Amino acid sequence: MSTQLLEPPVTTPTSTMPSTSPRKVLIGLIGAGIQKSLSPALHEEEARHHGMRLHYQLIDLDRSASSVEHLPTLLSAARIMGYAGCNVTYPCKQAVIPHLDSLSEEARAMGAVNTVVIRDGQLVGHNTDGSGWAWGFTRALPGADLRRVVLLGAGGAGAAIAHAVLRLGAEHLSIVDAQPERAAQLAADVNALYGARAEAADIQTAMAQATGLIHATPTGMDKLPGLPLDVALLRPAMWVSEVVYFPLDTALVQAARALGCRVSDGGGMAVGQAVGAFELFTGEAPDAARMDAHFRRLVSTR
Repeated sequence: MSTQLLEPPVTTPTSTMPSTSPRKVLIGLIGAGIQKSLSPALHEEEARHHGMRLHYQLIDLDRSASSVEHLPTLLSAARIMGYAGCNVTYPCKQAVIPHLDSLSEEARAMGAVNTVVIRDGQLVGHNTDGSGWAWGFTRALPGADLRRVVLLGAGGAGAAIAHAVLRLGAEHLSIVDAQPERAAQLAADVNALYGARAEAADIQTAMAQATGLIHATPTGMDKLPGLPLDVALLRPAMWVSEVVYFPLDTALVQAARALGCRVSDGGGMAVGQAVGAFELFTGEAPDAARMDAHFRRLVSTR
């Protein structure tokens, strides 16, 4: 497999550039079907505010007929080319783990990686999905009732959120997934860390008593439109947290708002995880509010 995907475009310096060259940072995103990702614009613009020239390369497996089997080659090439690291998305968040030198405590607990930092030739896996979701959730839904929470989706994002919502104080977490065994495994994993507060459940039973719903499946994305559950299961007193951000106004977000539910759209998690990743890659603390405002401008023009 060619590693041309990782090669940044060649740029020619112009006379308008300052005589002192800014710090250069090269990072990327490895995943499938990522051509519409807002991550390049989001990271590159924030870097400019910090006096850096950052290039964010999309490494789209679909564009090169690649698969997760090519992760070792891609990671090795990124290391050789001087990448500061790579974000990792579907379908690589769990598949990448065996190819890393070490994991942060967060990534190890969640069993998924969304950020790989390259330092001194070492590949270190991190996960900023959970903290990113928590940042967006607490910002959009302060004081949300966490007595009985339903998590729909037990994949990479769902796993990170399960840890995050229990850390925020959820008293009971019902995990629902199209693969019941995956929901059961996630419940067992988090119960081992936080006490017996989670269980695998069916959607009808769980929603009957729910104070809030977290949706963590791809349903509702631009390329996978629709509703992830029967809207009759929603009630006005519930809050709803969406992770899909393209579009921001998913069918679920629209239905929940129409019912009068308090809603957190997927933009909060998208920005929150990027904030964490940016700091890991660059060592600079980004302005989260500025990144959020920029993100929403980007979405509005798509």
